[in-house]
Amino acid sequence: MLCAKLGLVAGLFFMYHILMTIKSIAETSYEGMFRVEPTEGSAFFIRKDYLPTLDFDLIEPGAEFDEQQTDEILDAGLICVVELKAVGYLARAEQSRFGLTQKLVNKKYDKKYIDAALTYLEGRNYLSDARYARAWLHDRRINHFEGRTKLAAELGARGIGREVAAAALDEFFEENDESEICAKAYERFVKQGKEGDKLIAALMKAGFSYKLIRHCEP
Repeated sequence: MLCAKLGLVAGLFFMYHILMTIKSIAETSYEGMFRVEPTEGSAFFIRKDYLPTLDFDLIEPGAEFDEQQTDEILDAGLICVVELKAVGYLARAEQSRFGLTQKLVNKKYDKKYIDAALTYLEGRNYLSDARYARAWLHDRRINHFEGRTKLAAELGARGIGREVAAAALDEFFEENDESEICAKAYERFVKQGKEGDKLIAALMKAGFSYKLIRHCEP
C-alpha cells in the first residue's frame, strides 16, 4: 500500500517552488518513515535521516517553510521514493550496490537520490555487497564449473570490490573444493570434444590455474 501511494509522488513535487505549509504529519508502519501532507498538493513520505540541515521536529501541522527549506523537504521525499523502489528489488533477491544503482538509474531516478537511499540501506544492512557476493557464488555453482580467477573477475564486473570478493571466495572455496570443481569442468570439456592445448586453454579461461589443471588430469 505504501509503495502504491508513493507512485503518485514523483509528478507532484514541481508544485512547490516558493513555500510549503504542513497540514499533517504521521509516522507510518515503515519504521522511521513519516507521511507528510501539505495544505496544497499530494502527500509524500520523508525520513529525518534525509534532512541534512532542517530540524525534523519543526515539521508539524501549521509549520511554514521557505523555498530552500521546501527544497530540502522535497529532496527527502524523493529519496524515500527511491528507497522504497530499491526495497522492492531487495525483497525479490540480493542486490549489489552497483547493480541496484544501474536498475534505479534505468528507471530515471536522479543519481544523488539513489546514492542517499542506498547508503541508508547499506547502513542498516538491508543492502550488502558481501551478502550479494555469497549468494551469487552459491547460485553460480549450480550450472557452472569455474575457478577462482574467473569467479573473481565476474564479481568485479558486478561492482564487487576486491576485498569483499576475496572474502566471499575464501568462504566459497572452504565449502567447495576447487580441485573437484576443476575435475568436473575437465570432464565436461572432454565430453565437448576438447583435448590437448584446447582443453587446457578452456580450463584456464574457466578460471583454473595451470598447476590445478595438471593436478586434475586423470
